[in-house]
Amino acid sequence: MIKAALEKVINEDMAEIWSILTPDEKRIVADNLQIHSFKKNQLIYAEGDEPEYLWCLFKGKVKKTKEGVGGRVQILRLIRPVQYFGYRAFFAGEPYVSSAEAFEPSTLGAIPLEVVRDLIQNNIKLAWFFIHELSRNLGGSDTKIVNLTQKHIRGRLAEALIVLLDNYGYEDDNCTLKIYMAREDLANLSNMTTSNAIRTLSAFVNERILLVDGRRIKIINESVLRKISKFG
Repeated sequence: MIKAALEKVINEDMAEIWSILTPDEKRIVADNLQIHSFKKNQLIYAEGDEPEYLWCLFKGKVKKTKEGVGGRVQILRLIRPVQYFGYRAFFAGEPYVSSAEAFEPSTLGAIPLEVVRDLIQNNIKLAWFFIHELSRNLGGSDTKIVNLTQKHIRGRLAEALIVLLDNYGYEDDNCTLKIYMAREDLANLSNMTTSNAIRTLSAFVNERILLVDGRRIKIINESVLRKISKFG
C-alpha cells in the first residue's frame, strides 16, 4: 500500500521518477519512505554530517546554505516542491559540504540512500535520472558563481528576486512574491551585506520597480527587474 504522502504526488510532480520504477521497486520505495515535518528554521542536515537520506520536499520551502569566511552564510540553492536533494555527497563518498534548513514549516519525504543505491544498480533509467539532475544542478551552480562574482549589486539583487519569483511564483494578486524573506536572507542569497541589500531594495522602490511592506515584496515592473538581472 503506497503511503498517502507519496500517493498524492505520484500523478503530479513525482510522475517522472515514479514512471521509471517497476512495480517491485515502487513497493520498495513505499515501504522505506519516511515522512518528516520540520518547523521554520529547523535544520534538516548540517555541513559535515554523513549523508543518510534522499530528501524530497513535498510541501514548504527549503534553503541550502554554506558558512563562509567569518561565519557569513551564503544561500546556495532554494528548494521547491517537488525537488530532490541531499544525495550528491553520498554519491561522492563524502560528508555534506553544505547545510539544509526549512525556510518555513515544511513536509519532506526521506528514503535511505542505501535503498536508492540498490535501486540505481538495477535500473539504468533511474541512474540516468540522477545523472541528469546532478548535471543540471552543476550547470546552475556554474552560472551562479559567475553572476555573483561579476554582476554589480543591483544585478545580483534583481537576480535573487527573479530566482524567488521563478521558484515560488506570485500570490493571488499576481505581484506579491510567494515567499517572505528577511533582509539578511535576501543578502545571503545575493552575496552582499545586509546593509547593501537594504539600500538596493530601497533604490528599486524609489524607481517604482518594487513595493515593500516588511517582508512582503511586490514586483510592479517585472520586465525592468528582469532586464536589470540580465544586464546588471
